[in-house]
Amino acid sequence: MMVSKRIMKDIFRRLGLEVHRYTASVSPTAQIVSSLHKFGIDLILDVGANQGQFASEIRGGGYRGNIISFEPLSEAHSVLRRVSQRDAKWYVHPRCALGDYNGEVNINIAGNSVSSSILPMLDAHQRAAPASIYQGREVVPLQTLDAVSGDYLVNAHKSFLKIDTQGFEWQVLDGARDTLPYIRGVLLELSLVPLYEGQHLWREIIDRLETEGFVLWSLLPGFTDPVDGQTLQVDAVFYRQP
Repeated sequence: MMVSKRIMKDIFRRLGLEVHRYTASVSPTAQIVSSLHKFGIDLILDVGANQGQFASEIRGGGYRGNIISFEPLSEAHSVLRRVSQRDAKWYVHPRCALGDYNGEVNINIAGNSVSSSILPMLDAHQRAAPASIYQGREVVPLQTLDAVSGDYLVNAHKSFLKIDTQGFEWQVLDGARDTLPYIRGVLLELSLVPLYEGQHLWREIIDRLETEGFVLWSLLPGFTDPVDGQTLQVDAVFYRQP
């Protein structure tokens, strides 16, 4: 039996695939959903939703609470609205970016969409993911989370903030000073090396969230250079402890 399992693993690896059980010990999605259940999360603020990939994954993984998605890119926002219509507990906020002031801002549109950012992209990112090179720009509304979160938080018992803003995490946190005390958990990207001009790196963000009362709960696989195997980003989950 062990020999046949090993043979199957070898076959899948030659195809560039690996198959694992869906458990919190091996699946990043299962790990996130398990923590959401443990802390009784009933609302997720999904900042930087793109086309709804994160929300779809955690919903498929068993999360049954409410989701509020925010997305600035017009094309991605249109897809996001269409995808979310199948889910009565998934609401898409009017198109906007989230940051540290209310107004407008230029966002750079990446070739792969998901790497789009308000910040200029550095060479290290482009080398590791050539499909992410910027192809254009779009002027989008910019709001603070403090300005928009009130109506969503009012009926929530335990809220979770997911931030996927490609180097703009610090500014999102700056605009959420009044909201963070009502947030039980946070998921965001930690960059180990500079990937966007002016971004804050992992040490600064961990220190900041610790001063806000959050404890690092788990680290998940993120962005790795496919050529040399260097880890460039990881996803980090933080929770306030009871």
